[in-house]
Amino acid sequence: MHDFLVYVLRCPVTRSKLRLEKIATVKKQYDNNEVEVIDEGILFADEHWFYPIIKGIPRLNVEAIFDYADFLKKHVSDYQIKVTKLNAIYLPFIKTVQKRTKKTKESFSKEWSLYDYETDKTWGADSAQMLNTFLAETDETIDSLKHKLIFDAGCGNGALQSILAGHGIRSIAMDFSNSIERAYEKNKSNHVNYIQGNVQFPPVKFNHFDIVHSSGVLIATNNTELSFSCIEPLVKENGKLSVWLYHHRNDFIHNMFNGIRQITSKLPLSIQYYLYLVTLFPISFIIKRLKGNKQNTREMMVDILDWFSPEFRWEHDHEEARTWFLKRNYTNTKVTTDTMFGFSIIGEKKASQ
Repeated sequence: MHDFLVYVLRCPVTRSKLRLEKIATVKKQYDNNEVEVIDEGILFADEHWFYPIIKGIPRLNVEAIFDYADFLKKHVSDYQIKVTKLNAIYLPFIKTVQKRTKKTKESFSKEWSLYDYETDKTWGADSAQMLNTFLAETDETIDSLKHKLIFDAGCGNGALQSILAGHGIRSIAMDFSNSIERAYEKNKSNHVNYIQGNVQFPPVKFNHFDIVHSSGVLIATNNTELSFSCIEPLVKENGKLSVWLYHHRNDFIHNMFNGIRQITSKLPLSIQYYLYLVTLFPISFIIKRLKGNKQNTREMMVDILDWFSPEFRWEHDHEEARTWFLKRNYTNTKVTTDTMFGFSIIGEKKASQ
């Protein structure tokens, strides 16, 4: 983590600024230069909230005090006192968030643990295709993005941010699963900063980003529009919000698979993985090869896990999504891409009157 990032971060619960206490720094190679970054630390907020920085990543999920208890006990002398005070007020809230996100965090962590950064494509797209898709979804060009700051709400494997950074484009990328760790490890640019956080409790400044982008993430939460309403305040006036969503399909196979996942997604993830490996994977492999699809086996399993393992998988139509923008003072809404499975829709935030 870079020191300057703390000025952008906020407590996901109280929205207060954070006070940084460094524990350890390391040297990393960014843009062919050796840079000192924070490897371990504590971020303190109002009302006794506090969050760790571990492996260079600010861990800003609401439940971080429990998820990283061993680290925090070691480095916060009054850990138990603070937790006791938090629990007295917030324990039901923390437990609710923890329960709501547990399965989804596990499924996406498992999904991206299969990904090989050296050889694999993301959703079948190479670097050039990913960049072109992002430019289409945000209605921008490489040149127009040079002086803009992007927030990616749910970055997954972080591959897109590395591509953008290669063109000098700045971004802060967030994911709430442990996939963020490999994304951070693979990053070689000062232009990208990674944080761990939840789209329903975004731990960054409001009205700060030129573009907020969320691709295929909001539909994996318990309520898509609620999650939309939580990230849209991050957009600055005259900035843009771009989201990619699944749409409804009048297709027997598609609907049958959605019916199957309603049952299988409730199973333990370890059982799901091997169940899909011996049932869905062989069928998917044969069909894709017959159609000329050259995805490797890891990419196919990532696709399968992405569809079947998340607890939530909502589908929406264009007009429904358009109302989310209009209700929140966004204009010039338009669908920028539309594929077999989903669509990307974008809007511009009006300036205050």
